[in-house]
Amino acid sequence: MTMKELILKPRTSGGGRVSQVGVDTWRLETPAGSKDQFRLAQMDDYSGLSRRAFLWQPPFRISLQARASSREIPGTWGFGLWNDPFSASLGLGGADRRLPALPEAVWFFFASPKNYLSFRDDLPAQGFLAATFRSLPFWPGLMVLGSPFLIGLLLPGVNRLVRAAARKLVKQDTVLVNGDPTEWHTYSLEWEEKSAQLGVDGQVILDTIVTPHRPLGLVLWVDNQYAAWTPDGRLRLGNQANVEPAWIEIKFLVIVQKLVTPCK
Repeated sequence: MTMKELILKPRTSGGGRVSQVGVDTWRLETPAGSKDQFRLAQMDDYSGLSRRAFLWQPPFRISLQARASSREIPGTWGFGLWNDPFSASLGLGGADRRLPALPEAVWFFFASPKNYLSFRDDLPAQGFLAATFRSLPFWPGLMVLGSPFLIGLLLPGVNRLVRAAARKLVKQDTVLVNGDPTEWHTYSLEWEEKSAQLGVDGQVILDTIVTPHRPLGLVLWVDNQYAAWTPDGRLRLGNQANVEPAWIEIKFLVIVQKLVTPCK
């Protein structure tokens, strides 16, 4: 199944663009701008679907080639599988209406320095990351009902206790990806029932038993957001300015796995 045969829908905000620049090559680009505006260029296959109807489950393998416009794009970019857990709570432009959920993911993820995207203090929280997340079963409605209480708790000091509790709910495994992301590299992701392997140019860099719950959706994106929940108990969310356009290019995307039958 090639990229042309996948049903990947563009999602953009703040002047973001998704364009085909070759037979099997796509560019996702956001314009230069200030921190006052959220900018997004994304392709995904779960727009309009409930999480129960997301398409992918193990055994799953994806291989693609990618490069980025800069080593330090302000915001985040990446590609892989996730459960779109924050679509309701963060309110991204054009987001689907779903209750927030705990994160499930297996992906390559770049996070610029203002980000801190790790519940564990012994794992990298920014930079170019290969990562997996697996959360304990949790009814999403509890997050909505408890949100006023949680907001009151999210203060330095008390927040450190909440973050420690989150580590018990969300398991993760993460390694830094070495190399120059502005050069073309081949990235692979293999997701099995009890393991996952992420590789670059034929070399496995993350071999883990921390595997997400299924099903998941496929996403490729670049944006100017940051999110940080740091060990000192500070919670920060926002947008970053970028003085130049930011883009990633993806080509020769190949998936090996049958589509999931949607849950009844």
